[in-house]
Amino acid sequence: MGKLNSKPIRYLLAGAWNTLFGYGVMGGLFNYLSPYLNLVTIGIIANLLSISMSFSTYKLFVFCTKGNWFKEYLKSYIVYGGAACFNILLIWILVAKMGVNIWLAQAIAIPLGVMASYFGHHYLTFKASPHK
Repeated sequence: MGKLNSKPIRYLLAGAWNTLFGYGVMGGLFNYLSPYLNLVTIGIIANLLSISMSFSTYKLFVFCTKGNWFKEYLKSYIVYGGAACFNILLIWILVAKMGVNIWLAQAIAIPLGVMASYFGHHYLTFKASPHK
């Protein structure tokens, strides 16, 4: 597998997929649901879907941990929870208050979560057991 054996490289590949997925989910839900739901509600739904996708790709492709699905899934919400709340607030300010396009607002908000989430997942969500 060559360079794919590098955890940071796998993280970046999974992160690219997760980012595209989340970007599309948020934009798609906004386009279809904005007549019915407010932006914050749409952001919460999009983040629930995106966090589930991200958890799966990081568990199976990047950190390759065995078992502990539920425990690690809950921990992933700790890592993503703070970032998601901040990102939803930032996107709301950019779109609702400043008139920025939803796609550009996401492009501004996403990099902040990427920088912090690797370390959160490495040291909390998928942290190796001290018994190993």
